[in-house]
Amino acid sequence: MSFKKVDSQIKLPEVEEKILNFWTENKTFEKSLAIRHDAPVFSFYDGPPFATGSPHYGHLVASVMKDAVPRFFTMKGFKVDRVWGWDCHGLPIENIAEQELGIKQKKEIEKIGVGKFNDVCRAKVLGFEDEWKKVIRRFGRWVDMENAYSTMDLKYMESVWWVFKQLYDKDLIYEGYRSMHICPRCETTLSQSEVAEGYRTIKDLSVIAEFRLVDEPDTSFLAWTTTPWTLIANVALAVGSDINYVKIEKKDGGTGKLVRFILAKDRLIETFKDDEYSIIETFKGDKLVGKSYKPLFDDYVKNEKIENHNNGWKIVSADFVTTNEGTGIVHIAPAFGEDDLKLGQEKHLPFIQHISMDGVIKDEVKKFAGLMVKPIDDSQKTDVEIIKDLAARNLLFSKEKYEHSYPHCWRCDTPLLNYATSSWFVAVTKIKKQAIELAQEINWSPKHIKEGRFGKWLEGARDWSISRQRYWASVIPIWRCECGEIVVVGSIKELEDLTGKKITDLHKDKIDPVTFPCKKCDKQIHRVPDVLDTWFDSGSMPYGQLHFPFENEEKFENTYPAKFIAEGQDQTRAWFYYLHVLSTAVRGEISFKNAIANGIVLAEDGKKMSKRLKNYPDPMEIINLYGADALRMYLLTSPVMQAENLNFTEKDLAEISRGFFRMIWNSYSFFTLYANIDNFTPQENSPKSENILDEWILSELNQLILDVNLKMSNYDLLKASRLFLPFIDNLSNWYIRRSRKRFQKAGDQIDKNNAYQTLHTVLVELSKLLAPFTPFIAEEIFQNLTNQESVHLVDFPKTDKTFIDKEINQRMSETRMVIEQGLAKRSVLGNKYKVRQPLGHLKYGKNFKKLDDKFETIIREEVNVKDIIFDPNINGVELDSKITILLQQEGQKNDIMRAIQDLRKKATYSPEELVILFYNGDVELTQIVQQFTQEIKLETKLSKLQNEQASVDQNIELSLNGKNLWLGVKK
Repeated sequence: MSFKKVDSQIKLPEVEEKILNFWTENKTFEKSLAIRHDAPVFSFYDGPPFATGSPHYGHLVASVMKDAVPRFFTMKGFKVDRVWGWDCHGLPIENIAEQELGIKQKKEIEKIGVGKFNDVCRAKVLGFEDEWKKVIRRFGRWVDMENAYSTMDLKYMESVWWVFKQLYDKDLIYEGYRSMHICPRCETTLSQSEVAEGYRTIKDLSVIAEFRLVDEPDTSFLAWTTTPWTLIANVALAVGSDINYVKIEKKDGGTGKLVRFILAKDRLIETFKDDEYSIIETFKGDKLVGKSYKPLFDDYVKNEKIENHNNGWKIVSADFVTTNEGTGIVHIAPAFGEDDLKLGQEKHLPFIQHISMDGVIKDEVKKFAGLMVKPIDDSQKTDVEIIKDLAARNLLFSKEKYEHSYPHCWRCDTPLLNYATSSWFVAVTKIKKQAIELAQEINWSPKHIKEGRFGKWLEGARDWSISRQRYWASVIPIWRCECGEIVVVGSIKELEDLTGKKITDLHKDKIDPVTFPCKKCDKQIHRVPDVLDTWFDSGSMPYGQLHFPFENEEKFENTYPAKFIAEGQDQTRAWFYYLHVLSTAVRGEISFKNAIANGIVLAEDGKKMSKRLKNYPDPMEIINLYGADALRMYLLTSPVMQAENLNFTEKDLAEISRGFFRMIWNSYSFFTLYANIDNFTPQENSPKSENILDEWILSELNQLILDVNLKMSNYDLLKASRLFLPFIDNLSNWYIRRSRKRFQKAGDQIDKNNAYQTLHTVLVELSKLLAPFTPFIAEEIFQNLTNQESVHLVDFPKTDKTFIDKEINQRMSETRMVIEQGLAKRSVLGNKYKVRQPLGHLKYGKNFKKLDDKFETIIREEVNVKDIIFDPNINGVELDSKITILLQQEGQKNDIMRAIQDLRKKATYSPEELVILFYNGDVELTQIVQQFTQEIKLETKLSKLQNEQASVDQNIELSLNGKNLWLGVKK
């Protein structure tokens, strides 16, 4: 059998391009599915990305996981469909449309028209589709992108409506009034997970304000806040009933008058520090309850039409008050905080919302009307104005900068506001117990995610705000009449039956005008204006991608729940979570059985990768330089596979290319070179080799097959990938190096054939093992060595346990340890004792067991000693450093042979070519050449030796022990 000639220099990007073309022309991916048509199904859900930019390393991390696992299970005999999806809705697209249209504020969208705005969104949503297809293909990922589903498709959106109605019919959808985070720029509420994405550490201004008592004008309550802009909406101060409070007296620094303050006793020293004061009275907080104070701002006090007006601006008790920070007295503004809103409802306090959804202070607040409370360019600006006003009226006790973690919009970076408003919710708390119980069935990699990030998030789950006050999204399928009648629509047919109209688009601009008569009052019933949180789209993906339940029912039931999904660890609070919540609610079961969560790829300096900063190399440039396989293996063997962060370092990637892949390629090219020279033809059932090296490498190979199967079956990509490097190092730097003479010499033909057969077997099986991880180089090796169509169309290797010999593996390991220590001893002896110089003997003892002759022979050859002695009375390894004349001559002979091999290489002679050696020089050295003529001829493939200088293709002047020898070679 003749093998394709292999260039000894690896050019992985070139190899990959040829293989990509082969896969495309031969439809290899499609064939891999077709041959498994009737096989058991291994279902895989692919979380859809946005196509609003080109793929980055984070996408490639996800892609290598989503490619390696399906490839593995396909080769294990399963049918693994892989259909791409596009995430199309939500703020990412809307922000792009706003930039395109020059829109700064939400009301401008209403002005130009929702239809026009959505048309721009629709046009921009897949702007980078072609770039994605190019990168994903070049990366070697097999996935059907031509038949991709998208969340803006009519069928997908209909399935989302069906999911919504399932929840509504189970009494898991309700409308409520809550304090939630809003983005004032986007003018919409955000979900718990969206808020969690945008926290960052910032410096804000905190103040302690003075609230004057009505019946004691010289006495003030001291209350602390980190949101001075909410003081305008203050309606109460909260104290802890059982907390100890004090009334203190001190001189005012400006007027010299005696003034009095009330605060928690435990906060006294921190608040007044070195000031002189005297404690007048100590009492529990419940004594303060009911006392009235003068509001800091009177814009709303005069409006007696405000509900519960008479209950306002008084002291109330609350169990959330502590003395950990502040003054132990909490300023209450029910419109801007969850605790505040609940307390306001409990105590029937006035409700004042002095800002609109855009974060701008309303006109009724005369001093500050029109100011944005948290401007994106200067979040402290309005707070500063309010603090100045308090100071001017002698109501500011103190101010200071306060560093804390504050939420920002995950898409536009605007500081969020806590804002009480109405929203539609999924009642997650009703199903939380069931969701937590079901989550125990999910296998996670890494395992700590189960009880950690995912488990903890589930435990803290709250009801899910699903309504958004935006435009480009799936809409909430609720129609509500003025009389209170509610109709929830779960399909297109339902809506067509209600309206008598043909429905072809479910987006807001097309659906909002759709009305129908109310059955109760006969008025026209209109849809509620909100759209759905895009995570509702994402969580509905298993149903939407198959247009379930309207079609593909059997296929859906055969693939649900998914056997496998994978995304970044941040998705434990997002996609993973919403899939689980909706599956618990709709079906009462898990939606995925196995999940891998990866970490984040950062720039080399540990910072977030930024196109603006240009702090990372372009992925396509890296692939074109090193190859997709190199990048895949770099990611697969990195901590990013275990939900840890990775600082992307090109030099580490280059090291994998130079080390891991060069070793594979050298092994492959070495085999093809000599196999072609000897016309080797592999045999299916060759007799078992008795060469210890063959036995050892086949034992190691089958152990590798066993371990890779085990790790991949447990979805542990990191440990599976890391198994290859030590094996390939063993193959290249031990098995092949130790066996090199077996391939090159014309000696024992049976042993030579065994060496070829063993190396062929190892390389072919290794190519199969590598196929899910590094599909290109695996294909190159497999096709050439087997003459079969594709490694990706064959089964994954199975372990033959009869080949695994742990005793041989252990003995070879000990052999190499003896060699390592022996060579270390030689290096200490100095240059005179270089490895080509034979020594008398090596002794090894106590730390090792007695090795048999096969292993001692390896030690003898590697350390280059004449004899091996096991001596249990010595520690470690000892060398005989005495060099006799005969040993010196052998050393010189070895140096001469090494020089001849170097000359052959420099003259670019092929290994099978016989050449002539010319030599001339010192008598003693020429005698050595003559003394060892036969050995030199055999080892260096010489046709003859001539003691003369002549015109040659390559020559060298060799100096040994002060004596010179001229060597030259020619054909």
